[in-house]
Amino acid sequence: MSNYVIVSDSCGDLSPKMAEGLVIIPYIYNLDGTEYHNYPDCREQSLKDFYNALRAGKTASTTQITPQRYVDVWEPILQEGKDVLYICLSSMLSKSYEMSQMAANEMNEKYPDRKVITIDSKSASMGIGMLGISAVNAQKDGKSLEENAAYIEGLVPRLHHWVMADDLHHMRRGGRVSGAAAFVGTMLSVKPILAITSEGKLVPLHKARGRDKAFEYIVAKLAEEKYDPKQHGPIYIAHSDVPDYAKQMQDMITAKYGYKDFMVNQIGPVIGAHTGPGTIAVFYYSGAGRVSS
Repeated sequence: MSNYVIVSDSCGDLSPKMAEGLVIIPYIYNLDGTEYHNYPDCREQSLKDFYNALRAGKTASTTQITPQRYVDVWEPILQEGKDVLYICLSSMLSKSYEMSQMAANEMNEKYPDRKVITIDSKSASMGIGMLGISAVNAQKDGKSLEENAAYIEGLVPRLHHWVMADDLHHMRRGGRVSGAAAFVGTMLSVKPILAITSEGKLVPLHKARGRDKAFEYIVAKLAEEKYDPKQHGPIYIAHSDVPDYAKQMQDMITAKYGYKDFMVNQIGPVIGAHTGPGTIAVFYYSGAGRVSS
């Protein structure tokens, strides 16, 4: 068995079963003055309660993982004589990657016979989760630490993220749309479609009138970006407390292309604090590169 541990964080929005083989570092979020850890099993707060609180007007905020928290997780692994491969939330969306590099430098200096490799996923939500699952599968196939790191780095540019937000006011608070656009968009049922670019930035790329048109736009991207289920594996779908949206997206993809291999889970509170309830996101590998900023 390969002598390294794959670590990621709870921004990957994986269920406990999906996260098997990974060590997950929970982000911390604050909701209406109370602090919670975002564990994959939501042991401290259910996602239903979290999103209902946002719908009721309560405010959530998040913080990056500190170097000390990385050390607290990684050091016992290194002391056991194992190495660490860490897959982090995009450096363009959080300073956690910067913090992880600081911790990795400290650990690599303290344990010169061991190694910590950190990867900027340039991804978010189940995009990070996909990379983690790919790393676990590659480890099972016998890839070494260095081979697996190179493999994951090679997957990052071909991992597509398409996002539709129902509530533009959460996007406004996050600086993705203006206050006027949020008001007009909500009144006119305009749905912003965003992507995470090759640089790891979340950017608005399109506006659709209504959810059906927004979904049609995203579904069309699968063909445009040369997705092939035989080569690229499942399509991942994440939603923020709108399972009917996820089902509609699956049905539309199946109806258009015949694809039926999906991995579906909810968007957790760390990403959900910035997108709000009613968000749907689609992730997949393909033969084409991501859009650029």
